[in-house]
Order: sequence, then structure tokens, then C-alpha cells
Amino acid sequence: MSCPGQSSESRHAGGRSFATTHWSIVLAAAHESRPDARAALATLCETYWYPLYAYVRRLGYKAEDAQDLVQGFLAALLEKRYVKAADRERGRFRSFLLTTLKRFLSKERDRAHAQKRGGKKGPVSLNLDSGESRYALEPSHDVTPEAIYERRWALTILDRVIVRLRQTYADAGKEKVFDGVKAFLTGETDAPPYEQVARELGMSEGAVKVAVHRLRRRYRDLLRSEIAQTVADPEAVEDELKYLLAVLQGGKS
Repeated sequence: MSCPGQSSESRHAGGRSFATTHWSIVLAAAHESRPDARAALATLCETYWYPLYAYVRRLGYKAEDAQDLVQGFLAALLEKRYVKAADRERGRFRSFLLTTLKRFLSKERDRAHAQKRGGKKGPVSLNLDSGESRYALEPSHDVTPEAIYERRWALTILDRVIVRLRQTYADAGKEKVFDGVKAFLTGETDAPPYEQVARELGMSEGAVKVAVHRLRRRYRDLLRSEIAQTVADPEAVEDELKYLLAVLQGGKS
């Protein structure tokens, strides 16, 4: 999903070009006036709120309290310009969010919640009730709040990439092709034989292999694009991509 007011300005990283991203817009606004910055930050918050919710719940807060805290935190984030404290040179939105949330929770422990469930509508549109149904599916074994936050962050990015990928195929009238070859995207062991997929799609086996190659290439491009929206500089995309993969493989906590 594109950012409201997103600029067409581009920068280069590793020979590739990226449009100015959500997070770079927000960081730029910390020192100058950018009318699109609030919309960019709101979009990021709306997209990545669930990892925060999972983190708060894993700390031991009840569902209703976690909803209040996350909504209150995002309201404060948008209204109090906490972004000014972010480090532009090393800024990653996931790190900024978690660090700022920890500070917010520390302050909240010393005072009653200023915003209760069912009160004033928050600054971004969040389906907080869905957070608890999603959290019920989280592993019940001993996973740290930080680990669950990082993993949910990574999976949210992958989910967004799949949605964007499906939409590109739908826009081209090739949604049936996408559904037919998507099992090959992650190298699933139970993916059907190429011959079977070719027969179901009315394509040659060679054409299916080409379709799979194009699908994987487009997926990689969209993944890089999605990650680019959450780092301060396109040059950080590769490092963030490696980090995301490490999180999914259980190498980070």
C-alpha cells in the first residue's frame, strides 16, 4: 500500500532505486515542515500496531489494558512528536517503536490510564479487538516479549508483501496464475508437481517454470520495497532484510 502523499523522489542503493519512504518522510519532518509526515507515520502505525500489542500482552497485561496502552501510545506518538528523538543515521522504525513504547509503559506504570477502552476515538484506525484473537494463536511456551515483537514484525512485513503481490497479479488479470504457482514461492515441500499445475492452468510445464521464476523475482522486489518503507536510508535495506530472515529462522531474539 502506498503512503499518502508519498514523494516520487528517489535514491539509489546497490544500483536500485527506491521512492522516498514512509519512515524517511517522518524523520525529515522532525527538523522541517512536511505536510505528508503525519499521514506517513499514521500509515506505519496502522500497519505495524499488532507487534506492539503482542509485546504488551506478553509482558503480562490483560487484553483490555493492552488495547488501552497501545491506543494511548499511538495517540501520544502522533501528537507529541516523539520522532524527534529518533536517530536518523541508524533509524529503523521497528527499533524506534519498541524503544519508545518501553518508555511510554514505564511512565504509564506511575499513573492511571488517561484513555480507557470505548473512549475517544484514536488517531489511527485500528481493529484492536482482532489483536486478541490473533494473540490467542501465539505460542504459549516461554518466548520473550522482545522475541514475539520481532517475529510479529517480520511476519507482518511478509503478509503485506503477499497482499501486494496478489494485487499486482489481480491487476494484470492473472490472479488464477498466482493462485496456481504461489505454493512454489516459499519452497513448500508439499507443492504440487509442475506438470499438475500446468494442466490445471492450461499452460506448458516450461511456462509454469517461467511463471514461478517471475513470481519469486517480483516477491523479492516487493519485499525490498516493503522493508525500505521502514528504514531511514535505502542503504540499510540489505541489512534489515538479513535481520528479518534471521528473525524468521530463529536466529534473533
